[in-house]
Amino acid sequence: MTYGLDWFYNGSQSRTQKSLEIAVIAVIDVESHPGYSLSVQQTPASLAIGEAKAQNQCQSIRWAMIEQVRQQIEQLPSKATTQAAEVAVEPTRIDVYLKQLQDSLPYLPTRIKHWVVDGFYSKKKFVDGVVALNLQVISKLRSDADMRYLYTGVQKPRGATRKYDGKVDLWDLNRLERVRQLEPGLYLYTLVVWHVSLKRKIRIAAVVDTRKPEKTDIALLFSTDIDLHSEVILKYYKARFQIEFIFRDTKQFTGLCDAQTRQAQTLDFHFNALLSALNLAKYEDQLRRDPGNQKQPLSFFSMASYKRFAFNDHLLERFISMLELNPTLIKSHPNYQNLRSYGIISS
Repeated sequence: MTYGLDWFYNGSQSRTQKSLEIAVIAVIDVESHPGYSLSVQQTPASLAIGEAKAQNQCQSIRWAMIEQVRQQIEQLPSKATTQAAEVAVEPTRIDVYLKQLQDSLPYLPTRIKHWVVDGFYSKKKFVDGVVALNLQVISKLRSDADMRYLYTGVQKPRGATRKYDGKVDLWDLNRLERVRQLEPGLYLYTLVVWHVSLKRKIRIAAVVDTRKPEKTDIALLFSTDIDLHSEVILKYYKARFQIEFIFRDTKQFTGLCDAQTRQAQTLDFHFNALLSALNLAKYEDQLRRDPGNQKQPLSFFSMASYKRFAFNDHLLERFISMLELNPTLIKSHPNYQNLRSYGIISS
């Protein structure tokens, strides 16, 4: 059986499918936008969960059998029951993701303080784990998230201080602080509130879309760093999408889905090798962007263009070798760079 095969949510299909999952930690350059993968780890399978879901797909639950097992458990000696209760709880996938982050922390650039994740990770256990590592979380919430306004009025002279001022209603924009208009019909609002489930203060950045008169949409972002400006929250969260380009490029160009192995060790080597190859391609492309380098730069990283560059270089080197041409004379010609960039995506 293939290591790690389990039921995972497929966002492109909007449903759970039996497959493999890898968790990638990437460092994103917010200004120039390339993302470099720092750690990749395959999510281990939870056989109990996987088998239960598979059975639910194939047959109905046999309640009579469950009742029989329950009766047998009740007949067990008390000592055995006590020992069974003391069995350690199996780690959840959130625990696995946090462990990967903790292991990668020594290799992160010291100036990185914010950890950007999608809405799946906006859970108390994950947020608390990240904050415990001296990092701040930036993520996304549902538009109906349970939050409270912080009370800022005059407190009573006696008794407990008042903390909250009612439940947050995102459709009542009068109580939010309007930051600016991002574009016609698109507005950014912010406020520091109390999140009930996370049990902490957070700064929300609400992007309100009124471009369709018949429907108003709200995208709700948040950060555990309440001093972080809402525009920075939006900027960082938009940069998170670069990790999707990492998955796209590894699938299309470096063979993410082409591993013909079932072993955990060889799968781990496969995932790390292909992501390392993508990192090296981006690094070489960054050198090409160097102003002191006379080679033609790319205005953005494209793995397809990089592949075309590599193919053209190989083909030109082949011509120079087979025709016994002077490589210095050929490569110093002004049109040589045009030949190298033939067929790339227009920048």
